[in-house]
Amino acid sequence: MNIFSYFKRKGIDTVDASFYTQIRKWISWYNANVRNFSTYKVYTGRGTSQKCERKSMGMAKKLSEDIADLLLNERVQITLDDEATNEYVQDVLKHNHFLVLGNDYQERKAYTGTVAYVPYMYDTVVNEEGEVVSGKIGINYVDAPNIYPVSWNNGDVRECIFLFPHTVNRKKYVQVQSHLIGNGEYVIENTVLESMSGSQEGKELREEEWRVLKPFQNMAKEIHTDSLEPQFVIDRLNITNNADADNPMGVAIFANALDVLKKLDIEFDSYCNEFLLGRKRIFVAPEMLTDDEGHMVFDPEEAIFYSLPEDYDKSKEGLIKEVDMQLRAEAHSKAINDDLNYLSLKCGFGTRRYQFEAAGVKTATEIISENSDMYRMIKKHEIILEDVLNRLIRIIIRMGIVLGQALNPDADITIDFDDSIIEDKETERKQDLQDVSIGVMSLEEYRAKWYGETVEQARENLPEQNQVME
Repeated sequence: MNIFSYFKRKGIDTVDASFYTQIRKWISWYNANVRNFSTYKVYTGRGTSQKCERKSMGMAKKLSEDIADLLLNERVQITLDDEATNEYVQDVLKHNHFLVLGNDYQERKAYTGTVAYVPYMYDTVVNEEGEVVSGKIGINYVDAPNIYPVSWNNGDVRECIFLFPHTVNRKKYVQVQSHLIGNGEYVIENTVLESMSGSQEGKELREEEWRVLKPFQNMAKEIHTDSLEPQFVIDRLNITNNADADNPMGVAIFANALDVLKKLDIEFDSYCNEFLLGRKRIFVAPEMLTDDEGHMVFDPEEAIFYSLPEDYDKSKEGLIKEVDMQLRAEAHSKAINDDLNYLSLKCGFGTRRYQFEAAGVKTATEIISENSDMYRMIKKHEIILEDVLNRLIRIIIRMGIVLGQALNPDADITIDFDDSIIEDKETERKQDLQDVSIGVMSLEEYRAKWYGETVEQARENLPEQNQVME
């Protein structure tokens, strides 16, 4: 479906369509199914070519998994200093499986460059005055192919359109949700397109048409938020977009390392072919293939035995000729390791993050120093992610207040990222205990740091002083 034709007809400007071609290319590397590369032809020498599938190391997938696990995992702690607000936010995140889907979408962010989180209200109850008195908060997760910025300033997306694909009775539909500013507030509009094949523009359905479809029965056509605060958050990697400098979308973690990924797959495919083509073969005289009664002596399914030609000179070479090709395993292994180091460096992990051994690709797990490339890379990406999480939580709080919850909109938010892989936490904790013992660090500071609490919460949760002394 050509969504850009629909945008043009509606007078909507967004990111250039060519950038979404780049996104599809990054996705193809993630899926190890790259056009004009993953399959190739080999000339057979008889006027024909044989189609071959190139073996892949899948390093685009591995890179995306690793950065996602380093940025957002089960050890990341989000804490608010207001107890009621904290409990409400945690409940919303839990019911929306944020830690699971959040990690999933960090991986999607890594290979597409951009994701978005779009909170919404459902199961709302409205009183006679038209005021919302109760309801629930859900979170829609969106990846780059379905995100279309409309306006932005200094990279901050102010207006955006999101697509949500659905399938009903084997027909494909797309919910188009626009978040645009009008008359001093954000207005959220929903419409539905019936997907058309190829480059055709999708057919826009009337409201009475999409109301009968199950996924859209309770969907509001238009929502007035009475607020100039956006009800969506755009999340991207902290890498400058050199594919399109004026574009607020992000780029894949391996966007500038495609040549290295290509070279790695060529080397790995050659390595596999080395064992396939270089396997041991035994050529035998034709008369040795059958017994006196014409029965096959060797298993015809066994690919190790081949027949010598009839005019073969047996007096010089004998009845059996063994061919055992020398494998270039060491040369291939060195080439792959060299490029793994280069790939790791290009993507911010420093060198020697990955090692190619007999068992496959091994990931280094040693403690990483604070002056390493990987440490600085993760801290750089955490700058944007921390801001994204703060914005998401603020949206949840505002929506909770609309739903009648007594929440504190100014509650302090503390986000503790899991740096246990980067830093030696055990050593750091012992040092902090020493600082507490000599009075350099207070007990509430220690507790706030290691228990994911604010200083005020830590002070309230400290045991009685006599218990501490005991």
